Amino acid sequence: MHAGPDDVAEALAARLLARLVEIQRDFRIPQIGLTGGRIATKAYQRLAAEGARSAVDWSRVELWWGDERFVPAGHSDRNDTQALELLVEPLPLSTDRIHPMPASDAGLDLDRAAEDYARELGSTVLDVCLLGMGPDGHVASIFPEHPSSYETGGVIAVRSSPKPPPERISLTLPVINRSREVWFLVSGSDKAAAAKMALLGAGPVQVPAAGVSAVDRTLWLLDRDAAAELPADLQQRGRI
Repeated sequence: MHAGPDDVAEALAARLLARLVEIQRDFRIPQIGLTGGRIATKAYQRLAAEGARSAVDWSRVELWWGDERFVPAGHSDRNDTQALELLVEPLPLSTDRIHPMPASDAGLDLDRAAEDYARELGSTVLDVCLLGMGPDGHVASIFPEHPSSYETGGVIAVRSSPKPPPERISLTLPVINRSREVWFLVSGSDKAAAAKMALLGAGPVQVPAAGVSAVDRTLWLLDRDAAAELPADLQQRGRI
């Protein structure tokens, strides 16, 4: 548990740098699923500042996204916009290893865009999938009691999203759950009730975050406000 959102972001950046080095020491190319949101943006700022001085070979890092708003490329609503604006210039990333989800101005309709990303992703297993969580317990663009929460395919077209914009592309829970590790980034008192429900076993349709379980480790990086409703013993099990 961390004091506040800045501490969550700092912990995320430090953990990710260390994990990337470990994966590359095993002679593997890290497969990382990025997310959007305030904490992720703060963490990307830290990666941009410190990453070039690290032992990470950024030209051998694959970047994917867990979900995306189906709006034009470069739009401020897109999760990839801020991430790439922050990371591309300071870090020697290979453009061939950056996999943004299709934008609405790419000449594809929403269904075709989701199908194309599913083909691009293929059977890729993410080493680390970063996820935020909404106050309603949604993850990526999988929302409670919404058609997206029932999907079992790979990459889906999401319509009538409860949170604007209404059209999105998202990985499904089965694809998220085949990740080696999933790291949740959660801050704020408005997330406390959802964090409690997710960690105490609510149903994945009612609280999609409760349905996330990575192959090796599911890690929750929370600040004090987000963890305020959790029982004390839960905070001592190595997941938070």
